[in-house]
Amino acid sequence: MSKNDIEPISGPIWPLAPQPQGDLALAGDWGQRSYGIGSGFGDLNLSTILRIASEWRWLILGAAAVAIAVAIVVTFLTTPQYRATAVLELNPPAVEILEDSMTKSGGNNDQQYLSTQYGLLASKSLAERVAQEMNLASNESFVSAEADRATRVKIATAILSSNFEVSPVQGSRLVRISYSSPSPDLAARITNSFADNFINANLERRYEASSYARQFLERQIATIKGDLEKSERELVAYAQRQSIINTGASQGQPGQGGGAGSDTASIQGASLLAMNQALAVAQARRIAAEQRYRQMSSASTTAEITASTAPMRQWRAQLEAEYQNKLSSFKPDYPDMVRLRNQIEALDQQIKREAGTVAGGNNASLLAEFQAAAAEERSLQERVEQLKSTVLNLRGRSIQYNILQREVDTNRSLYDALLQRYKEIGVAGGVGTNTVSVVDPAEPPGGPYKPNLVLNVLIGLLVGVLGGMGAALALEFVNDTIKTPDDVRDKLRLPSLGVIPKKTSEEALADELKEQTSPISEAYFSLRTSLQFTTETGAPKSLLITSTRAAEGKSSTTLALAQNFARLGNSVLLIDADLRKPAFVTGVDPNEGLSKLLTNSDPVQNHVLKTQVENLSLVPCGPIPPNPAELLASPRLKAIISEAMNHYDMVIVDGPPVLGLADAPLLSGVCRGTLLVVESGKTRTKAAVDAVNRLKAAGSHIVGAVLTKFRHQAHGYGYGYGYEPYKYGGIGSREREIKLVAQREG
Repeated sequence: MSKNDIEPISGPIWPLAPQPQGDLALAGDWGQRSYGIGSGFGDLNLSTILRIASEWRWLILGAAAVAIAVAIVVTFLTTPQYRATAVLELNPPAVEILEDSMTKSGGNNDQQYLSTQYGLLASKSLAERVAQEMNLASNESFVSAEADRATRVKIATAILSSNFEVSPVQGSRLVRISYSSPSPDLAARITNSFADNFINANLERRYEASSYARQFLERQIATIKGDLEKSERELVAYAQRQSIINTGASQGQPGQGGGAGSDTASIQGASLLAMNQALAVAQARRIAAEQRYRQMSSASTTAEITASTAPMRQWRAQLEAEYQNKLSSFKPDYPDMVRLRNQIEALDQQIKREAGTVAGGNNASLLAEFQAAAAEERSLQERVEQLKSTVLNLRGRSIQYNILQREVDTNRSLYDALLQRYKEIGVAGGVGTNTVSVVDPAEPPGGPYKPNLVLNVLIGLLVGVLGGMGAALALEFVNDTIKTPDDVRDKLRLPSLGVIPKKTSEEALADELKEQTSPISEAYFSLRTSLQFTTETGAPKSLLITSTRAAEGKSSTTLALAQNFARLGNSVLLIDADLRKPAFVTGVDPNEGLSKLLTNSDPVQNHVLKTQVENLSLVPCGPIPPNPAELLASPRLKAIISEAMNHYDMVIVDGPPVLGLADAPLLSGVCRGTLLVVESGKTRTKAAVDAVNRLKAAGSHIVGAVLTKFRHQAHGYGYGYGYEPYKYGGIGSREREIKLVAQREG
C-alpha cells in the first residue's frame, strides 16, 4: 500500500432495520429536566414485553430449563402417593322435634345442611375418631412409637386431617371423600373408616337429639302441668269470692256464643234473658188490647153519638150564626155577644158529655183488658231494669274471671300438645331414614396419583418461564440504558433521526457500505434523508458527529454520512477533530492536519487530502498535541470551519466523545449542527442526558440522535462502559482503523 492510502475504522456497529424518523422537533427544557432511573419503563405493553422476552430469551430459556430439571428431580425423589375415594349421599333429616315443623329439603336450608355436613366430614373430631377406631396411634409405620399415647393420637389425627379431602359434587347431594397414603390398601381402609364413622356419628347425634327432645318435653310438661293446676285453683277461688256461677254454657270454648266470656253464662244473665222474653210477650199483649179498644171506640159508637147530640148541634149552629152576624156590629165584650158565647160553650160541654155517656157503655170491657196488659208490661219492665243493673255489676266482676279462664285454657292446650308430642317422640325417636349413605365404597387404587411427571414438568416450565420473565423485567428495569428509538425521544428528548443495525458479518465497514442494498447502507441512507429535513435549507452545512462515550460507532457514522452525501454530488470535507485518538489515519506526513492548522495560518486547502470516494476529501488529525482542549478553544477553529464551508458544500466533523472532555462542546459551538451517536443497550441514560446538557450549555444546536448497533432480538447490556477522561490513548490503542485512499489536492 502506498503512503497516500488511509485506513480508518470504528468499532462494530449495532442497529435496527432502516427506519426513517420524522420526529425532528426538540422537546423539553434540559436545563430544568430531572432524570430518574428506569424512566419510560412504566409504559409496559405487549410490544415491550415481547421485546424484553426476545432480548432476554436465553435467560428465560435457562430459567425454564432449570425449573424443568428441578421438577424432574423432585418427581423422582417424591414418594408415590395413592388416593382412595368413596362417594357418599347426604339427605336432609326427616324427623321433626316440634309439631308441624318438618324441614323440607331444598333452597337455602338444603344448602346450609350440606355445607354443615361438609364441615363435619373435615372436622378434627371425626379424624380423631377414625384414628382411635383404627388404632393408628399404635401403628409404627404410621406414627413413631417414641411419644406417649396421647401425643401419638394427636399426631395421627393431624396426619389424617392433612391427607383427607372433601369434594362436593356440584348440583347434587353427593360428596367425594378421599385419603392419600403411600400404601393403597391403607388409603382405602382409612377412607372407608371415615365414611363408616361419619354415618355412626350422625346416628349418635340423632339419638342424642331424640333423647334431648324427650328430656326437654318432660321438663316442659311438668312445668305446664304445674301452671295448669295453679291457674285452675285461682279461677275457682275467684269465682267463689265473687259469687260467680256459670251455667252449663260456660264450658264452651272461649270467644264462642254462650262461652265464659258471655253475659248469659251466669244465672243473672240467664234470668235477664228470660225476663226480656216475657217483657216482649207482655208488650205484644198490651199493644193488641189497645188496638182492639181503639178500634171499637171509633167504629161502634159514632152513629149513636151523632143521633143523640143532633138537636144540640143544630141549636149550637144557630147560636154560632147569630154570634157571627152580630160580630159585625158589636165588639166581643158586648153583653149580648158575651151571652151568646157562653151559650155556645155550654152546648159544647153538653155534647161532649152526651158522647162520653154513649161510648162508655160499649168499651168498658175492652178498656179493662187494655189497662191490665199495660200494668203487666210496667211490672216486667221494672224487673228487667233491676236485672240489667245486676248483670252490669257482674260483668265488671267477671273481667278477672275471664282472664283466669283464658290462662286455664291456654295451659290446658299447651299441656295437651306437649303430652301428644312426647308420646310421638317416645314411639318414633331414633327411627327413620338414615341421612348419610355410602354410594361407592373406597377401593385400593391401581396406581399413584402423584407425583405426576407431566404435570410437574408443565408446572416447572410455567414457573421457569414466569421466573425468567420476571428476572428479565427486573434486569430491564435496573439496566438503565438507551435501547430503542422511543427511549431517545422519551428519555433524551431528542428527535430519533435513524437506527443503524448491528453489523453481523466480518466484512470491513467500508466494504459493506459499498453494497448499497445491505441493511447498514439502507439505514445510513435513511439517516442522511432525515438530516436533510432538520433545517429549512436542508442538512446543516457544518455538522459535528459525537457520542457520549467511546466505541459507540461515531466514526463509522461519520464515514457513512460523508460517503452518502458525496454520492449525492455534494463536495464533502471530512475533518478528523479527535485530537486524542483519531479514527482516520493516513500514510502521509503526520505534520499535516487539523492540529497544524490550529497552530498556524495556513490555508485549509494545504492540509486537505483526496480520498478514493469521489467528492469526498479529508482533513486528518495531524500530530497529536499535548493540549487538545486549548487548541480547540482558540478562535482559529471557527475560522477553519468557516473557510472550509466556503470551499465545500458540506463539512462533517468527527469529534471525540462528550463526557470527561471539553473537546466536543468546543467543536459543537462552531458547527451549525450536532448529531449525537448513541449505542443501543450500552449507553447509560444518565450519561447520555449529561452529554446532551453539556452540548446545549456550549450553545450547540443538536439536530437529533442516531441509535447504533441495534438488534431486533436482543441488546447487549453491561456496566462500566463510562468514558475515562484524560486516558484516551493514541492511534495505536484503536482496535481497528478506517482506511481512506488519500491524495493531495492540486
